[in-house]
Amino acid sequence: MAFSTLTGIFGLFMLILHSFMRSIIVLTAAFFLIFLAGSCTNQYSKLMKSKDYDYKLKMADEYFGNKRYRVAQQLYEELFPVFKGTAKFEELYYKDAYCFYYMNEYRDAENLFKGFMEVFPNSSKAEEVDYLHAYCFYKQSPKVELEQVNTSKSMGMMQTFINTHPGSPRNKEATEIIDKCRIKLEQKEYRSAELYYNLGQFRASAIAFANLLNDYPESSKGDDYKLMTIKSYFRFAKESIIDKQVERYEKVISEFEDFVDRYPESKLLKEAESYKNLSLNQIKEIKNEQTQTSVKR
Repeated sequence: MAFSTLTGIFGLFMLILHSFMRSIIVLTAAFFLIFLAGSCTNQYSKLMKSKDYDYKLKMADEYFGNKRYRVAQQLYEELFPVFKGTAKFEELYYKDAYCFYYMNEYRDAENLFKGFMEVFPNSSKAEEVDYLHAYCFYKQSPKVELEQVNTSKSMGMMQTFINTHPGSPRNKEATEIIDKCRIKLEQKEYRSAELYYNLGQFRASAIAFANLLNDYPESSKGDDYKLMTIKSYFRFAKESIIDKQVERYEKVISEFEDFVDRYPESKLLKEAESYKNLSLNQIKEIKNEQTQTSVKR
């Protein structure tokens, strides 16, 4: 029994000792990190106060190389007026722009890449920077639901880049970005047209789908857009006053004929034809009613 008691006390002692050692290790690590942070802060503070600008530039480049872009950018910004007009200014400007780019702050990066091009138009880095300037607009392109100003700008600037640098190896990627932007703009326009239809604004919907097809004639969804134009005009005719219905049903038939010309092999042809037939029947009924009314008079 005494042995069992001693064993229990020993086990408890070892448990307490283990917990104590773990606490010591954690506290030591914490103190080390605090010391290290304080040391780094003190070192950075001394660096910022230093008047040795060449040393500052060297350290900024080291921070840049170690991917500490925020610190590097702050140093580059301070050194801008110091090295402006010197042989070192081009590289400084270039890396400063890249700092913002790597920090995903694309609006500031775009402005700096643009400024670089204006200051150093003949730089060996001109093509790269020109591309990045356009690419920053692409990176600012928002979700489809939002305004697509930067998407449109990105398309225009990428096309300008291709025209300006016809032999660039970046042109393949620039073309792919233009295609992605076009798809996004097409989706945006489609959702707007679809919204008109869902809200029951059928004339606006018909015009929007027709414009969508005109804007993207090579779209793989062209026959779908054309069908929606037909459906919208049909619903518009159906809800119109009787005096306007015949000409509006005739518009449906005209749109169907255009559908056949454009997409004779479309899987949607049968559905499109059903709206033509419904429109013909409606026109026939209206004219019969008008004839009967005329006879009665």
